[in-house]
Amino acid sequence: MGRIAEIDPGRRRGRGACGNISGRFDLERREECDGWDIPEERPAFRTEVCAEQVRSLISYNRSPDLPFDRSINPYRGCEHGCVYCFARPSHAYLGLSPGLDFETRLVARPNAAEVLAGELRKPRYRVAPIAIGTNTDPYQPVEKTWGVTRACLQVLAAFNHPVVIVTKGALIERDLDILAPMAAKGLVRVGISLTTLDPGLSRRMEPRAPAPARRLAMIRRLTDTGVPVRLMASPIVPGLTDHEVEALLQAGHDAGADAASWIMLRLPREVSQIWQAWLAEHEPGRAARVMARLREMHGGKDYDARWGQRMRGQGPYTDMVATRFRAAARRLGLDRATAPLRCDLFAPPQKSGDQLSLF
Repeated sequence: MGRIAEIDPGRRRGRGACGNISGRFDLERREECDGWDIPEERPAFRTEVCAEQVRSLISYNRSPDLPFDRSINPYRGCEHGCVYCFARPSHAYLGLSPGLDFETRLVARPNAAEVLAGELRKPRYRVAPIAIGTNTDPYQPVEKTWGVTRACLQVLAAFNHPVVIVTKGALIERDLDILAPMAAKGLVRVGISLTTLDPGLSRRMEPRAPAPARRLAMIRRLTDTGVPVRLMASPIVPGLTDHEVEALLQAGHDAGADAASWIMLRLPREVSQIWQAWLAEHEPGRAARVMARLREMHGGKDYDARWGQRMRGQGPYTDMVATRFRAAARRLGLDRATAPLRCDLFAPPQKSGDQLSLF
């Protein structure tokens, strides 16, 4: 794994990563160089989107750490640019950098809804909630143009298929015409990720995601229309946002959330170097403390990917955060079990040419 090829701050304004790191599959090291000795003004990074025609969409997992066994992702990469995003290493599979490429060179899947409908119609398919947004955000800014997430939701609504959505994006409000009727049938639940209530820190860590106050307004808007929302205090950053645990839960409760969960900061593969470069630039006085806490939770390593360990780590610090979270959630009534999404309503709609039933 190579070092980060850092980019001039003026060119990456509004982006999370400090540069492009060489991915673990790269045979060569990435460097920022135009090949000329003549000084010139370089353009800012613009978001590029290319289309990918997929042949399958539903991904299955058997992880005991996750409350779902299947998910779909309308996009690869994420323009929100959250510097800590655990999904960044997935861009290396495309021959792109988990750094700035992840947030500027995106892939949309315009035929996702068509493929999804075909997979749901297969005779062997057995219904269970599908998660959307578990890797990259389905309501990142490019969704406004491409509409892949909305098209997939229309398919799920037509099939009466249960779905769980995880997002930071305010564009989810556009789809209330689909989500509210699904919620009335017990078919949808939304998780809104909230990392900090500090708008300045949020802007630096999550440069193109909605501000904290806007996300709380999203919770209120969704719950007012009957869509149940879980506040996801994720990730909690030791030494940087951990003091906000109680305040985050209180704000989510006041906005209408009926449940809450948390995950500790995760630094898989290339994310560790990207995160540490960000710390050195934006929080140099806290960098050593943040990394010391993380390594303390992972046996001296930046990250431990073992099941049961990767989401929160272990040790006294993890136990302290967990105790504080449980106490606050209990006090606010956010620790109650939520109603399971309904699977008994699932029914593929008839297509043109289908033989009608006699009964």
